Amino acid sequence: MAPRTVLEWTIVDFIHKGPWWTNRGILILNVMLVLPLLTSVTNGLDSSLINGLQILPEWQAFFGHPEGRDLGLIGFAQNLGCLLGLPFTPFISDHFGRRATLFVGSLIMLVGVGIQAAASSVGMFIAARITIGIGLTMCMNAAPLLLLELSYPTHRGKITSIYNSSWYIGSIISAWVCFGAYLHARGSVWSWRAPSLVQAFVPLLQALLVWFVPESPRYLVSKGMEGRASAILAKYHANGNDVRDPLVVFEIAQIRHALRMEEEINKSTSYFSLFSNPGNRKRMRIIIAIAMFSQWSGNGLVSYYINLVLEGVGVTKTETKAAINGCLQIFNFVIAASAAMLIDWVGRRTLFIVSNAGMLITFSGWTISTALYNTMKSAAAARATIPLIFLFYFFYDIAYTPMLVAYTLEILPYKVRAKGFAVMNLAVMLTSAFNQFINPWAIDAIGWWYYIAYCGWLVIELVFVIIFVVETKGRTLEETAAIFDGYDQQRDLMTMGGEAATMTMSRGVIGVHQSESEHSQERSPSKEYPEYHELQNRPQRFSDDGDSAVIKSRF
Repeated sequence: MAPRTVLEWTIVDFIHKGPWWTNRGILILNVMLVLPLLTSVTNGLDSSLINGLQILPEWQAFFGHPEGRDLGLIGFAQNLGCLLGLPFTPFISDHFGRRATLFVGSLIMLVGVGIQAAASSVGMFIAARITIGIGLTMCMNAAPLLLLELSYPTHRGKITSIYNSSWYIGSIISAWVCFGAYLHARGSVWSWRAPSLVQAFVPLLQALLVWFVPESPRYLVSKGMEGRASAILAKYHANGNDVRDPLVVFEIAQIRHALRMEEEINKSTSYFSLFSNPGNRKRMRIIIAIAMFSQWSGNGLVSYYINLVLEGVGVTKTETKAAINGCLQIFNFVIAASAAMLIDWVGRRTLFIVSNAGMLITFSGWTISTALYNTMKSAAAARATIPLIFLFYFFYDIAYTPMLVAYTLEILPYKVRAKGFAVMNLAVMLTSAFNQFINPWAIDAIGWWYYIAYCGWLVIELVFVIIFVVETKGRTLEETAAIFDGYDQQRDLMTMGGEAATMTMSRGVIGVHQSESEHSQERSPSKEYPEYHELQNRPQRFSDDGDSAVIKSRF
């Protein structure tokens, strides 16, 4: 039978027009999504706490001024817990759901925080950090998946980018809580126990409220609960309870068809399936690379050992180091959050390239200023180092902070999304462990010469992102994930959603009747999403007895 051409509606035709806060469903949904978003705040607080505690004399004295191997083990303990829990979290998240995983992870974290706040020895402190890490890795796997799969289509990129950017909110809280505890509890063990207790706030909030957040529609469809998935999308995406709304029909059709295609491509859903076909190998090459770049761009020097970096340029006062650390975290959050608002306008690829080029230039300047101070004791070089650190983080924050999680999740298909995300987190943890163990040893051994190795690595990063990172803006979640599987898969997804919505429109579900010429002239999505323009002008590849007929029979 000859191919046919059908003018289709796309998701752009059904999205909410006007300010999102005027749509009650989207407004309530975004308020609810704040809860899983707080997981990144917890991660930032927990990860930065050791950095802040190292500055406190009372913590140093209580634990016997740990250094070298002991200090490295204390810093690595949380990552060790994450590594222990990491292999199992994707299976829990895919089997029991995103909310249940977030709930259990929060409970485990609360146990760990209690042990840490009551720690009386280095061993007990390390055990607490390991327990926190196990709970945190469960939350870190489930929360961004819930955000990605539940958020409104045009908000997905911004919300998932804000997720990782929120890490700095926790880092800010950690820095300033440690600073405040130092000022108001000086000489007391509460100068470090109080900041430890602050860690319990978000896990307690999530454990109490997570069941009020709806489950991921993608998870529900994968478990055969399409009715519940449609009801959630109707309530929060379509601002009502009509599961026949064209936006709901479009999304459900794409989710269902994407899952069917994934079952054909990925015969199994084990970790091996992440590397079993060309499309997945392309995805994982990019994901593992940007995970490594997020830790090995030189940022690890400040993130974990700012005390050593500042002392390396002559900053020795506790108050000054704590203030610089706190101001840097605020600066990082402002830049990262601002960049998150730009990703759908500027594009992911452009931000990655600008970020890597900027980091290479500014880190080279940072290296030179540190070298001048250490070799010539130049006061001007020491003063220049601090603004160079801030400028370096400006470029780091415009890409790697907002997009590490967002870009990873959106290019992974549903069936392997949780496992691929776990591999990304594993890569981050391993490269982070390198920072925590090798950086202090290398700085002690060779000083500023160690910075030159990062300069060379930044050149490699820039070349990689120019060659391999692809643009993903202007696509639905399912269409973005299909980019790496070839043109036919992208076309299929657009057709499935468009035809299903077209059938709904033809049955008069909403009171809009336009001719095909009016639709093409007045509601063309090509201006807002140019990627659709190219694909829509190509011929359809479905016959009447193929997948299109299946979709018609279901709507």
